[in-house]
Amino acid sequence: MLNYLPYDQAEVDALRAGGPDVYGMPAERAISDGVGTPCRSCLHNVPAGAEMLICAARPFPALQPYAETGPIFLCAQDCTPYGAAEMPPVLGTSPDYLLKGYGPDHRIVYGTGQITVSADIAQTAQSLLNRDDVAYVDVRSARNNCFLTRIVPDEHP
Repeated sequence: MLNYLPYDQAEVDALRAGGPDVYGMPAERAISDGVGTPCRSCLHNVPAGAEMLICAARPFPALQPYAETGPIFLCAQDCTPYGAAEMPPVLGTSPDYLLKGYGPDHRIVYGTGQITVSADIAQTAQSLLNRDDVAYVDVRSARNNCFLTRIVPDEHP
């Protein structure tokens, strides 16, 4: 079984409270049109008409050459962080996604990056996670390279 992780809750809470993003800036506030606005906490699109945050995020523990930074959306109001066993709704809104395997050192494992059709995400992620050198798989937009979620094996803490 795979776990699809929401963005770090402590960082989400800090951003909602007005704290800085990874560029040291407060999150921008906007109103969602309900399409193409995947919240990285609940892993659903921010509902149409709801306020959302737009900020720079880096889902890695430290700066290093492979620690990609990019924009993300969050529900401005509290939402329930994703925790279901199945693939989250945001991974069914595009025909394909970019999957990349990372080692325990949080660096890309060369040769693992691939554009994957939505229906094959779980199978491709599992195949990557079966490798000894891959600790987790990041799912990103195939069009804009924005981070969506991290996939880890079930035994992940």
